Amino acid sequence: MRKLTYYVACSLDGFIGDPHGDASSMYAFMDEEYAAFMNTEYPETVPTAFREPAGLVGVPGRRFDTVVQGMGSYRLALDAGVASPYAHLREIVASRSLAESPDPNVELVRGDLAARVRELKAEDGPLGIWLCGGAEIAGQLVDEIDELIVKSYPQVYGSGLPMFAAGFALRDFALDEVRAFGNGVVVRTYTRKR
Repeated sequence: MRKLTYYVACSLDGFIGDPHGDASSMYAFMDEEYAAFMNTEYPETVPTAFREPAGLVGVPGRRFDTVVQGMGSYRLALDAGVASPYAHLREIVASRSLAESPDPNVELVRGDLAARVRELKAEDGPLGIWLCGGAEIAGQLVDEIDELIVKSYPQVYGSGLPMFAAGFALRDFALDEVRAFGNGVVVRTYTRKR
């Protein structure tokens, strides 16, 4: 069984973006040490357009072969004129607004996203599924998430988009690993307790 990993960046107070979804303030923390870690440990999460400048062309994925994202996250790429932001992965986009996929590599899911994710998890394969975001889709899939990789940036937003747009319910995770960087970023990995 493949696992669904919510690999997400957030502020210290748990927001993945400001009230409008902008998280560009976190880019300031992409220094050499942290970028080297990201490119080594999670090369497949680098968007296709940035893989060549990062020296990642032809570098195989280490953890994921599929990315799942909501329309809010995907809209950022579309607005920049990119219809397949992760062309090196299988792309799944949850959308009720798009009538058809703007790219053959992008599969649109208009119905039961959790059911589609369960189908993906049941596939054979050594690599998992990356839940890219955002808050609404994470809320829909919270019960399917097997692993959390939370990149906490040393900023407090006060308000904005939460990691999960979901109703209250306790869900326990076990801390597996913590990695701290000189720039103040802390990456924590958790496994779902089932």
